[in-house]
Parts: sequence; structure tokens; C-alpha cells
Amino acid sequence: MASRSEILIVGGGVAGLALATRLGKTLGKQGKARITLVDKSFCHVWKPMLHCFAAGTVMNENDRISFMSQASGNHFEFWPGEVVSLDRGKREVTLSPFHASDGTTVLESRTLTYDAIVLSVGSCANDFGTPGVKENCLFIDNLVEANAFNEKFRMELLKAFAKTSKLDIAIVGGGATGTQLAAELHKSLEIVDPVSLHAFGKEPPKLSITLLQSGARILPAFPESVSAAAQQELERIGVNVRTSARVAGADQTGFILKDGTHVPATLRVWAAGVKAPEVTRAYGGLSLNKSGQIQVKTNLCSVDDDRIFAMGDCSFIVDDPLPATAQVARQQAIHLAKHLPAWIEHGTEVPSCIFHNKGAIVALGNYNGWAALPGGRVLGGGFMHGLSARIGHIMLYRKHQVELYGWLRGLASILADKIETFIRPPVRLD
Repeated sequence: MASRSEILIVGGGVAGLALATRLGKTLGKQGKARITLVDKSFCHVWKPMLHCFAAGTVMNENDRISFMSQASGNHFEFWPGEVVSLDRGKREVTLSPFHASDGTTVLESRTLTYDAIVLSVGSCANDFGTPGVKENCLFIDNLVEANAFNEKFRMELLKAFAKTSKLDIAIVGGGATGTQLAAELHKSLEIVDPVSLHAFGKEPPKLSITLLQSGARILPAFPESVSAAAQQELERIGVNVRTSARVAGADQTGFILKDGTHVPATLRVWAAGVKAPEVTRAYGGLSLNKSGQIQVKTNLCSVDDDRIFAMGDCSFIVDDPLPATAQVARQQAIHLAKHLPAWIEHGTEVPSCIFHNKGAIVALGNYNGWAALPGGRVLGGGFMHGLSARIGHIMLYRKHQVELYGWLRGLASILADKIETFIRPPVRLD
């Protein structure tokens, strides 16, 4: 290989940004490789927090990490854009033109070369071809969509205040995203209630939230005890949980279930299923599974090309499938950061990535939370309302910030968030 190898990382999510930062501090700083991160956005957010951004209970302006700032401080480069094609023979990718918000072209289509490329473009909700979903539903797969939902939520809430009417919201998908969003929306209205009595001079509107789950229970990835407790908690705060409710279609007034029932909803959210973005089909004819995920070996190398790696939600380990979670993505990024330097410098094959399951956490706002630990042990609930689990969920996020920023900047960021919460409203109002 050339004396200065080109390593291209596509996607700045949990895995992509962590890998770019770690490789930048080693190969980039030492001048042994040029590390380039490509993402269609200018900033990174921790995806497990998107439901909070959508509900407006977290001010995402303080929780974004600028790719340009992170690159300048960690010896890697950043280019905005989306990879729309990959030529494996020439070892180059083509980026789509980059447009400003008014539609004008800022950057024309460009090409970048690579010696190694790591694909980490995440995932999106899977509508399974259900009629009307794309046209009539909102998604929260990224910050743009989360902000768009929050805008609509606040506007519809304003209408409900003015008319003293009910606001109906239906969420399809009883996994972690759907259940946490339902709780966070309820929390958002609770925070707004005292403000509204002064700002609007009237009682707040009734918020009706329906959670639709096609399976027999919500949170199917968690133990049954957690599913039952979470459903009970949601129903306690007023969420209507409907299990075994298969959606046949969506229109401008709500969802149509398989049994013909119509669920009315002014705001319709689709948070069911996971698939890779459609763009993976343009990546040089790489082998994909039925969900569009790139098929890789246990060492995260593509089954088709030894110079192409994939990690996180967009990858599928053929011999050892793993769930699409931030925990998996993070461990895979750490693994490649550790072993790619030897592959680049000496051609040493990257060893298999062994996933160590550390459990999972679900936090229903300030109401309750549970941690499912390896071995079947469950923490949470009880008279403390899952305080340890809810704190654990927050600590995972703070750990992510510290890993990217370093201890000093990470702690400063946490302090800044606390100060901001103290001096400004705890929920987004405008």
C-alpha cells in the first residue's frame, strides 16, 4: 500500500464518528493514513436520544456534535455529502451534489478514492410496503425527521389549545423507540401544563396517545416481565397500548388495522421494523440481506471485497447475526479502530469481532425504567420507579459524549447542559 493510505468512513453515527475519532488520533495524527468521514449532515446526534428531540424534552442544539469541529480536533477530514455509487474496481466513491436549504448547488458531484472503506450508514424504519405509510406518516430516524415531528407536534398542540380539543397521536411500533416516544410525549405535555395556564389562560388539551404493536407484547427484545411492567406504566399515564394490532394501511386521518378497525390520529408516527437505507443497493453490487443490510464476515469485512468493511445497523454478520443497537455499533467501531492500523500498515487480517452483551436499558421518561442484564437479571421498577435504570440510560449518553470529546470537554458539555436547563424552559416551546 501507499505510504499514506486513504481510509474512507461513510456515515457519522455512533459507530462512524467513534471510528473516525479513534483512527484520527492514531493513524491520522501519525501521518500514516488520511482519514475522511462523509455524512450528508453537518452534525452528529446520539440516535437513542431522537425520541427526546422529537418530543422537545431535550434541546438538541446543545446535544449536536459538529463534524467539522470534531475533525479539526482529532486529525481527520470531513466532507458533507451522500455516497450514491461505489466503484470497487477503481476503489472510488461518488458523492451526490450538495445543496443549500434554498436548493442552490453548493458542491457539485465529487469522487473520493480509498484503500479501505468502512460503511456505517445506519438504518431506518421499515414500512414493509404498507399502503399509505410513506405519504401519511412521520418518521424519527434522524435529527431532521425528529425536528420535523417536533414542529408538527407543537403546531397541532397550539391548535388544540385554541380549540380546547383533543390531540390524537398514534405510534406504530412497540419497540424501544415507540414506547419511549409515547412516554416522552406525555412528559412534554406535563411540563407545558403550568406554562399554558399563564400563556393561554385555559386548561391544557387532552393528549390521546395510542401505541400499536403487531406482536403479542411491547418491547419484544426484553424479558416478558419488563414488557408487562412497561405496558402497565404506559397505561397508568394514559397511553392506550394495543398489542396484536397489525396495521394494514394509513391515511390522513389515522391507521387502518387488519381487522378493519380505524385508529384516528392527527399525528401518525411509524417506528416499526428496521432496514438499511436504500442507498446500500448502490454500493458496487455488494451482497445484501432482504433488509438491505450489507453481508459481512465475523471480522466485519464484506463477503465480496476485502477492502470494504461495514458495521452498525447497515451490516449483517452472516454467521452471527446481531441486533441493530447502539451497543453493537459501538463495540464494532472500537474493534475496527484497534485492528485496522495493523491491516493498513502490515496487511494483518482483521480478527473476528466478538460481541459482549452488556444488557439493554429502556427508560420511559421520568416515569420508570428497566435494565435487562445478561443472564436474565432485571433491574428497575419498584418504589424507586426504575431510578437506577433511568440514570443508567443518561450515563450511557454521557459516556458517549466523553468518549468523543475527551474527559475535559465532555464534563464541560455536561455542565453546560445543566446550566442551560436551569436558565431556559425544560421543554421546547418555540
